[in-house]
Amino acid sequence: MSVITIERKVLEKNDVIANENRKTFKDRNLFVLNLVSSPGSGKTSLIERTIALSRNKFRIGVIEGDLQTNLDAERVSAYNVPVVQIVTHGACHLEADLVRDAFYRVDKNDFDLLIIENVGNLVCPAGYDLGENMKVVIVSTTEGDDKPLKYPAMFRNASALIINKVDLIPYLNCNLDVLKKNAISINPSLKLFETSCFTDVGLESWIEWLNSHIQNR
Repeated sequence: MSVITIERKVLEKNDVIANENRKTFKDRNLFVLNLVSSPGSGKTSLIERTIALSRNKFRIGVIEGDLQTNLDAERVSAYNVPVVQIVTHGACHLEADLVRDAFYRVDKNDFDLLIIENVGNLVCPAGYDLGENMKVVIVSTTEGDDKPLKYPAMFRNASALIINKVDLIPYLNCNLDVLKKNAISINPSLKLFETSCFTDVGLESWIEWLNSHIQNR
């Protein structure tokens, strides 16, 4: 019982700060995404291609979360966008206070879209509100087609699903129709995208969807 109580207190404290973040983001007129996935799904590659292909549409700031190293932030900074790295030193998810502190460091810049790349994990980040407008879950075809059934909470809490690395489908034991069916069975309202950061297939639709939300924020 004490474990449940401690967990509830932690989440309640996180939710208070998340709501403060949400107000801050709204005051800054920002559209904020929380990107979540397993390790290796292509979150950072997606951010890179989104930056490269959207320069004439909207401006992007990035908060990177990782267990160790600032390698992802170094990759993103090569695109000359504001980026801050959060190193969790083993913690399996970002929390609202970490995002708040990181945002103070990145908010000196002018941008329309803030992308938060969460720690690679399909369990812990599902329960933590960061103050974002939407969670976007990414699944790569290399992970198979059963991830929605194994990690339903993440898909239930997401607004969009990106199925990445679709260029590898011919070489994998992954049924795209089954993957989509499994995802929709968990969350019928999911917006679906099929993308490849290698061929850029599907990225135009993704960027137009982002742009529509940014324009209506």
